[in-house]
Order: sequence, then structure tokens, then C-alpha cells
Amino acid sequence: MCAGVNGCIPHNPANSINLFRVVEADTHIVEDLAKLIADGKLDAKHMEVESEFSAISAVVGGSAAGVRTFTATSSQGLALMNEVLFAASGMRLPIVMQVVNRALSAPINIWNDWQDAISARDSGWLQLYCETAQEVVDTTIQAYKIAEDKKVLIPVMVCMDGFFITHTLEPVELPDQKKVDRFLPSYKPTHAFLDPKKPMTQGPFAFPKPYMELRKQLSDAIDNSDKVIKKAHDDYAKSFGRKYGNGLIDEYKNKGKKTAIITMGTLAGTVREAVDARDDIGLVRIRSYRPFPKADLRKALKNAETVIILEKNIALGTGAGALYDEVRSALYNECKQKVLGVVCGIGGSEVTVEDVKKIADASKKKKNGNIWWLMK
Repeated sequence: MCAGVNGCIPHNPANSINLFRVVEADTHIVEDLAKLIADGKLDAKHMEVESEFSAISAVVGGSAAGVRTFTATSSQGLALMNEVLFAASGMRLPIVMQVVNRALSAPINIWNDWQDAISARDSGWLQLYCETAQEVVDTTIQAYKIAEDKKVLIPVMVCMDGFFITHTLEPVELPDQKKVDRFLPSYKPTHAFLDPKKPMTQGPFAFPKPYMELRKQLSDAIDNSDKVIKKAHDDYAKSFGRKYGNGLIDEYKNKGKKTAIITMGTLAGTVREAVDARDDIGLVRIRSYRPFPKADLRKALKNAETVIILEKNIALGTGAGALYDEVRSALYNECKQKVLGVVCGIGGSEVTVEDVKKIADASKKKKNGNIWWLMK
């Protein structure tokens, strides 16, 4: 059953869904879901807990018991979950969590940037970034399909820009429940751990050799999840008529362009308007930050002479954003392009269409590897 313009939870007649709530910027997501449960429209158990750490801990327990689970968080809440994020991925639990991307303090800031989720990039979760509320709905349904695949079994963050998506209104088509049920059948857990009839130790102490082997298995599963993400995306497009590039990246008027702008989230909408206003730039939106779409980016950028990365994130100590470093690394062996990074939108700083145009013009005079900040 879908809920509101920002969240969608698949109906699950065979197993109840466990929803875990804390009061945060994302509160209205679980509030709408709680109302659906109270109205008898969603077969789920709603639990209110005292903190984000408790929420993710309860989600781990629910998923280990063999039911679909969901929670939502943002900013400091995601940071408070950090310890358990690693446990969830290490236990290979197919949890889905919506992350409302907001800045981390100090100083205190409630506006959007991507520092919260990108700070958790090495926690072992898949991360899918959405541009619109409609994409959030569609991606949340796909996320269960991806996470529960036997080749994956990895938790998924569905990331959306705070305020730009969560506090604005836009028309959203909620998928038909019967079609959702066909796309995502009743949950049959691959390994339900908390079963008294089949006792199993989960998350035990591990000596160095088995620990490293298990981390390698997790790394391989993340690397190989790109095929599952693409298939889930394509299957969803066939059933519901909406698609977002190939599931990993989404190109817009990029073919044959000498300058390509790479970004994620709602910032792509601003870039689209700049692309529409001139014929010398194209857009490549990264939808899957984890796994990082290296091969797809190389293919999309093969004809570009200049690559500009716009990102609402700073990898402190490097002088650049994390996305810049990852794109540059992906292009390293066959990089013929000039690669430039622009840190922008930090703490909700404004980025306009005119800014994008000026950045595209300024890139012609910049040298390869030059990084600069857009301060407004």
C-alpha cells in the first residue's frame, strides 16, 4: 500500500510490515503510514521508539525475524544509526530506509545537502538518489525487489533531498495495488534467523580470516548488484510505464555534447533547465551512488571533452567533493576529458539555472582538476 507523495510501502499479505518511527524531518512519511495502518489500509505493525539508534536496531530485529521492514531518517538521525548500519549490511538484511538528505551540524542547519548519506557510503548499504517525489515512490517499491534478490541481500537507502522533495507539492501517481503485488509478491525470506525451530547465531564474533572473507562477499555483492538494479528498474518500467535512465544513471540531452554535467538528486532539475537553454551542455544524473556506476559513466562520457561535477557535499581534508573523486577515479585509466568539480548547495545554499550556465562558461577557462566552491 502506497502512502503519501514521499513514501510507498508494498502490501504484504503473507507477512506484516514493521514500521519504526522517531520524530525527525522525515516524520510526515511515517505519520502517513501510521494513518494507513490505523485506517486498516496497510497490514503492518507501527512501533514508536525513543531514538534513531533504537529505530534501526528494531528494524534489524524485525528483518532478522523474517518480515519486511521500513524506516525513515535524516541528517543527525542517520548519523546516530551509524553503528547499526554496518550490522544490518553485515547480516545481509534486505531493509529499506528512506533518507531525507539534510546537512549535519555544527553549526545547526536543517536545509539540504548530501553530507549525511555520503558520510555513510562505506557502511555497506546500496544508495539510490531520486530527483522527484514520483521517483521516490517508484524507487521505494523497486528497492524491496533489489534488496530481497538472492544475489544481493543488502539493505537499501532511498535518498531524497530535504525540503525540495519533502516540503513541496507535486502531482504523483500512486501505483495500482494489484500491479504492485504482481511486481513484488508476498515476502519469502531467504534466511529468517530468529526462528526457535531452526536456531541460528547471527552476527557472531569472527576471527580475522572469516571476517575478511565475509567483507569480501559483501563487497562483491554490492559490486554485482548493478545488474539487479537495472533489471528491477526495467521490469518496473514495463509494468508501470515510468523509467529513469537505465536505473543507474539518467542522461538528458547528453548525446554528442562536448561538455557533460554530472550531479544527483533535485539539483538535476536545475541542470535540466540550463541544458534546455543552450545546446553545448548535457546532463548525466547519477541515480545509484552505491554501487557506483563506473562502466555506465565511462560509456556516457566517452565523447565529452569536459566533465563538470556539481555536488552538495565536501570530503573534508581533500578540498573536493566525494563525487568528484569517484568520477575521476572511474575515468582514470582512459580519461581524456578535463574533469572539474564544483562544491555547491552546502547547507541549502542556493544554486540557480544562471549559476549552472556561468559554471559551464567558466569551465572553458579552468584547468583539469581545478576545484572551486559556489558560495551564495
